[in-house]
Amino acid sequence: MSTLAISRRDARASLRFAALVLMALILGACTRGMADLEQKVAEVKSRKGPPIEPIPVMKTFETFEYTAQTMRDPFSPSLDDEGGGPQGPRPDMNRPREALELFPLDSPDMVGTLGFGGKDTTGLIKDPDGVIHRVRPNGYMGQNYGRITGIFEDRIELVELVPNGVGGWIERPASIALESK
Repeated sequence: MSTLAISRRDARASLRFAALVLMALILGACTRGMADLEQKVAEVKSRKGPPIEPIPVMKTFETFEYTAQTMRDPFSPSLDDEGGGPQGPRPDMNRPREALELFPLDSPDMVGTLGFGGKDTTGLIKDPDGVIHRVRPNGYMGQNYGRITGIFEDRIELVELVPNGVGGWIERPASIALESK
């Protein structure tokens, strides 16, 4: 081997050795210890925090019993004079439901009438499925127990029974207008 090859090998070896010594010195500087960090944590823990505000005192209120002589409690449901359930109309739950009671009132359309405007006038209603039904006064339609009260050339009038929120029912007028094209 030539002396040039040996000197290059020695140069590489000494360069590697110098790199290892430098790395050892750098890592040695990092292992100084954690005494200063532990001292800082102990100092922060020993500090007093701000005082905590006391819980506010809750006001107590006197209870009030409603004892008007002949007036009813405004927060209880109204009752019939016989002491029965809430006042107002009630839907007939025992009758069989009609086909148009499956749909809300805004989905069927009035498409016409049959008859001459008397009490025998029949209304024609198209349901959302496209089926046309004949309706007469005192028939039912809509999901709120809607009873048909009148059939006219341009509309069908009904009275729905809707819950009043306190266990009773109230009547609400509604109508379905003739579909215009």
